[in-house]
Amino acid sequence: MTKIALIAGETSGDQLGGWLMEALKAKDPAAQFIGLGGMTMQAQGLSSLFPIREISLMGFAEIVPHIRNVKRRIKQMVEFIEREKPDVLVTIDSPGFATRVVRQLRERQKVHPKFVHYVAPTVWAYKPERAKKFAMLYDKMLCLLPFEPPYFEAEKLPTMFVGHHVAWWWKSRGDGDAFRSKHHIGKDTPILAVFPGSRNAEIKRLWPIFRTAIEQLHVQLPAMKVVIQVQPSLIERMQAETKGCASNPLILPNTEDKKDLFAASTAAIAKSGTIGLECVLAGLPSIIAYAASPLTAFIIRRMANIRFANLGNVLADSLIVPELIQEQCTAENIVKEILPLLNDPEARIAQVVGLTDIASKLGVEDPESPSQKAADAILGML
Repeated sequence: MTKIALIAGETSGDQLGGWLMEALKAKDPAAQFIGLGGMTMQAQGLSSLFPIREISLMGFAEIVPHIRNVKRRIKQMVEFIEREKPDVLVTIDSPGFATRVVRQLRERQKVHPKFVHYVAPTVWAYKPERAKKFAMLYDKMLCLLPFEPPYFEAEKLPTMFVGHHVAWWWKSRGDGDAFRSKHHIGKDTPILAVFPGSRNAEIKRLWPIFRTAIEQLHVQLPAMKVVIQVQPSLIERMQAETKGCASNPLILPNTEDKKDLFAASTAAIAKSGTIGLECVLAGLPSIIAYAASPLTAFIIRRMANIRFANLGNVLADSLIVPELIQEQCTAENIVKEILPLLNDPEARIAQVVGLTDIASKLGVEDPESPSQKAADAILGML
């Protein structure tokens, strides 16, 4: 029996991990899974060692208060892997946590699984020297983006571009009419989808800005329906946060009606990250807005070597999706950028047309899905 350990420390990694587990089980039905994951991976049969929210942290200033607990969880994970002796350890994104676990396992030399990292660190955006660090720790790198392998191959790390399963998932679109019918929204009513983040820290920082923008938009477009999607664990918090909103937003978990919401929506406000790419792939006109702590922003700006934050813009090499980052992330700017997408069909069409080839760049035309290719690569090592 093949024993596969997986570590995913955030929502996007958990989603990829769930798809990967499904592909692995199809190719090796007897495979046993252990490790760390969220709801999606648990639905595929993983018993998570502890809740991923404990290490789902972003930014330098945000991590500092939690360092002691994160170190404790690293130690716990290392000892767990040593006790379980898996054939392979697959770490999915979350490089800060993942590399510390792998480094300690390498140094302690008590177990010798194959080490695979899925979702390359963004060495093309900042800190390219990380490629060498990963080459010293891992046996294989699986990349989501077509331009990533050369960075790691230059350090002699076997690397494979498998594609982005999020793009593969969006090959099929939702039913916008069904969503409107289910939630009693008129066919001519503009819908603004809002994605404020999957972490409590993001909600705390971004929601006051988003809320002010939404309330300003409601004054100008009183017929507009606002729909907010968040992690199921954040539903109660968002219900409290939206109490008293004149726009009376509909709050849904992102595990329900996701594709239908995207198909029904007129435009979207999204925090920077995977959700911004999903808007691109779904053909949903959008803007992204994000603000980190001042310390985190200062450090990233000193290290960054990238023109755009939205992956759709990166792949298009053009600013097609408006980006409101840090000081630009204000309610006034959000209103200014989203209004044309809500009011002008030509503006919506122009954004969608400008990003039509993004999906093909992410491997959606290949005969196997990215998760199937990743599963082949992992099992092939054994």
